[in-house]
Amino acid sequence: MFQFSYAEVMADDVADAKERERQVLDRSVDLLVAARDRGGFSRESIEALFYTRRVWLRFIEDLKQPDNALSVELRANLISIAIWIMKECERIRRRESTNYQGIIDVTTIIRDGLK
Repeated sequence: MFQFSYAEVMADDVADAKERERQVLDRSVDLLVAARDRGGFSRESIEALFYTRRVWLRFIEDLKQPDNALSVELRANLISIAIWIMKECERIRRRESTNYQGIIDVTTIIRDGLK
């Protein structure tokens, strides 16, 4: 029987959580790229915007938790980024913008920082 220290289990949990977050952000980027490439207000656009909004809303909920291990400053910065992304999604939904690339770029930077 294997016995792992609490620190080892927690490190694995953090690594697993980061991997899941990377996968979610990868999916968001893939959907946004498809929407950008399709152009206009398409089914791809609706799916990308809905998914991306849900992802960042969930991140905000997690970042607001008092037991979140990130520093207060980093959490505040990530919440600000999330709010900007959600506002851009809303602007695209209202057909006031087509800034998919801006959202893709910022999401990619965040995703790459999860390594």
